Amino acid sequence: MSPDARVSVEVDGRTLSLSNLDKVLYPDHGFTKGEVIDYYSKIAPVLLPHLAGRPVTLRRYPNGVEGASFFEKNAARNAPDWMRTVWLPTPGSTKSREMTDFVLIDDLPGLVWAANLAALELHTPMWRVEGSGNDGGKPRHPDLLVFDLDPGAPADIVTCCEVALLIRERLGSDGLSACPKTSGSKGMQLYVGLDGAADWRAVHSYANTIAQELEKAHGALVVSSMRKTLRGGKILIDWSQNNAAKTTVSVYSLRARPAPTVSTPITWDEVESCTSAEQLRFTADEVLARVAGGPGKGKATAKGGKGTAKGGKATAKGEYDGFADVLTVRQHLPA
Repeated sequence: MSPDARVSVEVDGRTLSLSNLDKVLYPDHGFTKGEVIDYYSKIAPVLLPHLAGRPVTLRRYPNGVEGASFFEKNAARNAPDWMRTVWLPTPGSTKSREMTDFVLIDDLPGLVWAANLAALELHTPMWRVEGSGNDGGKPRHPDLLVFDLDPGAPADIVTCCEVALLIRERLGSDGLSACPKTSGSKGMQLYVGLDGAADWRAVHSYANTIAQELEKAHGALVVSSMRKTLRGGKILIDWSQNNAAKTTVSVYSLRARPAPTVSTPITWDEVESCTSAEQLRFTADEVLARVAGGPGKGKATAKGGKGTAKGGKATAKGEYDGFADVLTVRQHLPA
């Protein structure tokens, strides 16, 4: 196929023009744009419920992971007329926009459209939106709380697992449970499903309190300050991601690393048994295998991990979502 070749495809009744399908976006692995689109098409049954109702920020890599990237929030330039969008306030925008027209990716055609833009990474907030279109939408109270665990070298995801277990214990004392996932890069995140009763400021404050408590109790391992000079050999518990203006990489999103790694749901058994970073590094093909195979499938079992999908739920068509609990377990934030 020539570099500028286009092909028209029909996806669930929508006609899309796809381009440059043979273009290599991950040079170290020869992973092409066509394979990116194929991954997102296959992962859609478990990914779309997590994107539904959330404005999506696209991180695009038109020349692959070794080229320049940019975040795209405004859908106006590229979105087809059938794409669902929502106008939302963006005070302090680097583009000097008071309002931005975000895409809402809640179906397969929308996901394929984004993948065709070389939007390797999909980033979403902890809240969903009411309404859509030119009349604007209204952000709901957050239905998720996130702890973003960022390791400072030489710490790695193994160290993140230690801190994740401390957070799990602390949350348990408040009657809360969390679901872990890899970031697809160096760290991991814990998500807590919420009932939406608390506003983002209360969620933000609660996460900050937990981070500060753990820093005080485990100062050799944990830091809660954003100052990079404090992170060496420690794990930053980034509570600030709960700010309503911030986004975190979505579960099942590809990451722009040398390999096509994915932000992957993992089990607490895998967290407890992790002894090397490689155990919790999953590429697109491996994630598709985990989703297709259900409990006990995927690389972690082959490498000595345990219970790779326990705690998730199967979709109507049998795909296994190891992160389903954040969609269904609604917990009340302590006062």
